[in-house]
Amino acid sequence: MSKISDQDKKDWQNFLSKKEKLPNKDLVKLNRENGKSSEIDLHGFTLDEANKKIEKFILDSYENGFNKLRIVTGKGLHSNNEKDPYVSKDLSILRYSVPEYIKNNNELMNLITEFKEANIQEGGEGAFYIFLRKKL
Repeated sequence: MSKISDQDKKDWQNFLSKKEKLPNKDLVKLNRENGKSSEIDLHGFTLDEANKKIEKFILDSYENGFNKLRIVTGKGLHSNNEKDPYVSKDLSILRYSVPEYIKNNNELMNLITEFKEANIQEGGEGAFYIFLRKKL
């Protein structure tokens, strides 16, 4: 005796008769990773300059249909902030401050699906990826 309901059988037959198929999640991820990409290097910018640049970069990238962004911040190893005793060594490094700025900006976060550290060959700890939603 079959444990499948008549409704389930009908739904299954209906699905099989259509040309539409279930999306392959592996291909969706591959397409996202291999989609249209862009990058920006923030070496040499002050924190304020970097935040303005990154906001414009993300908004422009979204408008132009890019889905993968690589942001190079550097690791802060050569930063001059150590010479100023009034500047926090940890908080002034772009590596930490830029992602924090983005995460606190609701307009930008509405465009973003994922943050991810860059592959070692593309900057490792000194860079990160942002994946953008598709433009509506």
